Amino acid sequence: MSGPLEGYKVVDLTQVVSGPLATMLLADQGADVIKIEPITGLGDITRLPSFDKGGIGAFYLNNNRKKKSLSLNLSTDIGRKIVLDLCAESDIFIQNFRPGAIERLGLSYDDVREANPEIIYISISGFGPSGPYADRPVLDPVIQGVCGVISRQLNPQIPFPDLIRNLYADKSTALTVAQAATAALLAKERGNGGQKVDIPMVDACMYFFWPDAMMDLTLTDDDANGGVLLSTVYNLTECSDGKIVYFAASDAQRSGVCKAVGHPEWAEDERFSSMQALAANPQNFILLGEMLAEAFVEMTCEEVIAALIAADVPAGPLLTGEEAVVDPQIVHNETLIEWEHPDAGTVRQPRPAARFSKTPTDLEFSGAHRGQHNQEILSDLGYSEKAIEVLREDGVIG
Repeated sequence: MSGPLEGYKVVDLTQVVSGPLATMLLADQGADVIKIEPITGLGDITRLPSFDKGGIGAFYLNNNRKKKSLSLNLSTDIGRKIVLDLCAESDIFIQNFRPGAIERLGLSYDDVREANPEIIYISISGFGPSGPYADRPVLDPVIQGVCGVISRQLNPQIPFPDLIRNLYADKSTALTVAQAATAALLAKERGNGGQKVDIPMVDACMYFFWPDAMMDLTLTDDDANGGVLLSTVYNLTECSDGKIVYFAASDAQRSGVCKAVGHPEWAEDERFSSMQALAANPQNFILLGEMLAEAFVEMTCEEVIAALIAADVPAGPLLTGEEAVVDPQIVHNETLIEWEHPDAGTVRQPRPAARFSKTPTDLEFSGAHRGQHNQEILSDLGYSEKAIEVLREDGVIG
């Protein structure tokens, strides 16, 4: 392992995405991550047999590469002891059980801190450790609903709210967890010791969602001025042979749009000449949109994109997934790389986005079967081969 987190050890007691994606990011940046899974069933639920080969699926790989897997029965005293022994020599412990469950397992912050007072203990929950919703079961779309994400996932031309059809809340939580983990490591390096970090998904999702989507709820005084939400101006633009995406974020770019469609005079019209003018009268905004829509539909996608880019307006095509993976810029950046898994075959995934000049991350990826590293991990803890076989016979590992 190499990267900026080389030498740090993480005990990962998480499932699905909010925790596993966070710990995969830590692993991608060089941390040694041990993933603890149940000994029965699939293990982590992301091991669902969908888009899979050789007992390894895409959903699991996309959240758990570069980790070691230890399958452990946590209902046994020895299973709990093994986790605490791992924590004693680790830097970070992360769990995402429903509030109260981790305490019943005997792996609360106090339990783990007793084994390692310097550990960073990160606890992910849906709604937080307390409160009216704390005990509710949670999955990503529920958090989207509570945070207002779904209500504002709205095309004004087709005014029906919809889910963001990927794990928006889980992934925003995962990024928060990974950042908090490294911040806590930095605080520890500065002499502040270990600590507990609570991260409710609802808080992480709201923090991620708020900057642009909740501008209208940010200033609460009655005399605050109104404005235009970005969600109302994000549109797919219809051309004669398909759709494109563009966005004019400034008066200069708006002028460029008018020029691109052959009507530079529109940008001089006082009704449309500035964001202030458009915001002051929403009807002007609607009228300009209608005028531009009529002009765009007379042009092909290729013509529109070329004209917009020439006018320094951000614009691009609507690529399918299959088209995106072979896009020239994606290929140039080596955004996606392919590697060989011994059972799953050729795996295509994004490389870690951060490129470190002095502590580069290695791209030697792996994907573990459930319990694949039982022997190695327990041997490192000092268990003999005979003791490990007893643990297997007693149903502690599997």
